[in-house]
Amino acid sequence: MADGELVTNDERLRRIEAITDAALSGLNIAELLDELLERVRDLLKVDTATILLLDDHTGELVATAAKGLEEEVRRGFRIRVGRGFAGRVAATRAPVTIHDVTPDDVVNPVLLATGIRALLGVPMLVNGDLVGVLHVGSLSLRQFGPDDVQLLQLVADRASLAGQAHAQVLDRQAALALQHSLLPGRLPDVPGLDLAARYAPGHDLGIGGDWYDVFTLPSGWLGAVIGDVSGHGLPSAVIMGRIRSALRAYALDSDDPAQALTSLDRKIHHFEAGTLTTAVYALIAPDRARVHLSCAGHLPPLLAVPGHPTQPVNLTVDRPLGVGRPVTNRRTTVLDLPPGAALVFYTDGLVERRSELIDTGIERLADAVLSGPAETLCDHIMATTAEEHPNDDIALLIIRRQPASD
Repeated sequence: MADGELVTNDERLRRIEAITDAALSGLNIAELLDELLERVRDLLKVDTATILLLDDHTGELVATAAKGLEEEVRRGFRIRVGRGFAGRVAATRAPVTIHDVTPDDVVNPVLLATGIRALLGVPMLVNGDLVGVLHVGSLSLRQFGPDDVQLLQLVADRASLAGQAHAQVLDRQAALALQHSLLPGRLPDVPGLDLAARYAPGHDLGIGGDWYDVFTLPSGWLGAVIGDVSGHGLPSAVIMGRIRSALRAYALDSDDPAQALTSLDRKIHHFEAGTLTTAVYALIAPDRARVHLSCAGHLPPLLAVPGHPTQPVNLTVDRPLGVGRPVTNRRTTVLDLPPGAALVFYTDGLVERRSELIDTGIERLADAVLSGPAETLCDHIMATTAEEHPNDDIALLIIRRQPASD
């Protein structure tokens, strides 16, 4: 269509129908983006069309789909919001046009090498949140008009939901891979102890910052920890993995849970600044009769002793990890673990409800603790106390000292 020519009503209707075609809904995400780019390139009579999606974890726009600029996708081109042409569209969240492209306007070498002379870009938004940028280019000088902007924004709106879904799929795949690698797939077989654990995500990504770990040490002691990194999804899971690995390293160098958490606190302050983490770390003696615990802002575990009411362990709760200045005087509590007794470690997602005090949830959990094998107890607790669709992640770890008759 010639520069400056008005778009007729029939042409405008054809354009809209091409973008809102119900048949597009039957395509998968990659096919939909590809088809939308092909159609917009035809409708606007442009030479290139590209979608860059926002990577929330890095704050960069990533070339995801392209027509005429496929090299961008093959090279994995990335650019920070605010830099270059696409970054400017993302930063302003408004359409941007360049009628005569110069090297000062773009930072992408592929655009310059292709010989793009005119560019039009619009933001991709979902509920006001930036998803990415859609831009088209012409190899000849061109003045993009209001109708061109309107059509491209319509395409961007259609592509935004698909782009968001695409990013969520990638995050879910990465998060599930992290979950399988970071949460113990199988708890160790420990003579004298019966172990069981559960993890239930409280959101679509399938993993967050809740975690647990059990490991044997060269000294014969058994380390057990449960914790909660603030936040959800992939970023929290990544930090959780680093914290879990660090604690294992500190556990090899210290036989005092308080000292290990002190070292972990320093690590978080330095390398994970701004991250709040709660944790309870326990060391169980080789004879399984004593447990040393240190608590960093986490809910105390429950102790269930046969013939006695189940109660929270009476221990000193120190400040969470990563908060304020590093704590140098964390404390360790020592308690007896009689035969048949069980320690129930958990995260707040198991006991918190928006409509009640957390003490009510802890009492409900205590009432659900029955005597018997750890696996059976785990199943019973999850069935009777966990919400069907929890708002927060749930981690549950049970360590039971086997009775003399087991």
